[in-house]
Amino acid sequence: MAMKRNGKSPASSESDESVMFFRDVSLGPHETRLRFRLIHFWEAQNPVKKTLIGLEMLLIDEQGTVIQGFIPPGRIKKYLPEMKRGSVYELINFYGSKNKPMYRVADLIATVSFAWNSELSVLHDIPIPFDEDRFRMHSYEDFEANCDIKGDLYDILGHMKLVDGQALTERPTIDEAKLATTRHIMVHVQSHEGPVMKLYLWDQAATDFCKKFKSYENTPTVLLVTAVNTKRLGGNLALSSMSPTRVFMDYDVQPTIDYFAWYVPPLSSNPEIAKQVSAEVVTKRETMTISDIFSYMTLESAKDAFFECTATIDDVVHGSAWYYIACTGCHSKATKGANSLICTNPRCVKDTTAGVAQYRAKISVYDSSEQGFFVLLGDAGFQLTGRHASELVSSYFEANKDKGPDHEVPVPEALISIVGQTHKFCVKVTDHNFSGNTRAITVTKILPPETPSPTKGSVDNAIAATSMEAVQTGSEVCGTSKSRGDSADEESKRTFDSVDPEKVKRARCEK
Repeated sequence: MAMKRNGKSPASSESDESVMFFRDVSLGPHETRLRFRLIHFWEAQNPVKKTLIGLEMLLIDEQGTVIQGFIPPGRIKKYLPEMKRGSVYELINFYGSKNKPMYRVADLIATVSFAWNSELSVLHDIPIPFDEDRFRMHSYEDFEANCDIKGDLYDILGHMKLVDGQALTERPTIDEAKLATTRHIMVHVQSHEGPVMKLYLWDQAATDFCKKFKSYENTPTVLLVTAVNTKRLGGNLALSSMSPTRVFMDYDVQPTIDYFAWYVPPLSSNPEIAKQVSAEVVTKRETMTISDIFSYMTLESAKDAFFECTATIDDVVHGSAWYYIACTGCHSKATKGANSLICTNPRCVKDTTAGVAQYRAKISVYDSSEQGFFVLLGDAGFQLTGRHASELVSSYFEANKDKGPDHEVPVPEALISIVGQTHKFCVKVTDHNFSGNTRAITVTKILPPETPSPTKGSVDNAIAATSMEAVQTGSEVCGTSKSRGDSADEESKRTFDSVDPEKVKRARCEK
């Protein structure tokens, strides 16, 4: 295979065209091809002169290796019209520039810089798979070790405890007018069982957080924020967003989905207790049978708790409402007023609301020990049916225009179809269960099934299968890219040091 003038041997594609992988990119000019998915791009600004340094990119190749990309300001107009996040491209000719040590978001020493003779084209229908993304999640200890050194920008994955000082026991309200002035949102976040950290989201990251948070039908709890800088405020570790920062929540990407399956938010009835985040530690839920849960509910020492329980759905209870009408802002129950719906949550900023349907479906379940009733709330219903309650209610009234606004929608086929299915449920028991008012147990989410241990037969089949095909090994995990123009614009965020900165009848609802 011919060697390029930079001394590197490019890999071969299926079309026999020379293609270089990111791990082979060295410093200096390259007259060869790169193929990659464009994960993200952003502007790098000089915070002092307020001038554009260039356009920075985060790229991933077919081996799953991530590298920083850079387009000088004079060439941005040439390439920007063709750039779309998530698309796959081919780049011919480029320059390998040195990855700067400050605010790095990629591990490789080189950055792919677009040169005077670079040619960028979109690739369609290519047979080679490209990963969607790569993350560099790190622990509290890693953030501590990198605090105040302006080195690598790592990603934080955890669960939210407070949003602008508001506990998640009730849906927090975000003041967009205040956000426009302060330009930031502060979130208290905890990664697994580590200490709670303050996370400051600035400018675009704050805006993205606000839009994404409000887009969820139920209050999101899991948060993944990329490329954060670590600082120490008042002796405590704090994290701050940077220009390359991206924000993900509950179901957005695989890491948040996996974390969401692990974590159950503590829905304390006392918001003041929920605000005492420094003392809270999340522990693994205990697995119990239905009979075990009923026995627990009779104990004098019983308190609010979450359990995992595998059960089979026997029926959906008819004769009672399977949904309720919630406030569009905080998702608390909305009641019918004289001329509009009124939110029953005194802390909600909405005096009146259009209303949105939320699941509150009662199902009969059983396991080998006992039979009982579970109540599906919010996203738990969506996880089982794949349809939002508001969508099902709206569809019914569109198909039955003769029904009045007070008509109660019958149990939809989407819910009936879950009968016979076996799932691992995350359930919670509360004071209502202990007082004997009800034995119905609330479901907060549906957990993914565990991967079964391999049997001898399955192992033999796997061995036979692998003898017929090559096994593709995983590539090492890289992270988000580093800012080439020094991401010096990140200094514009450094000033954050100074800021510590059921049964209801349906009133017609809008989604």
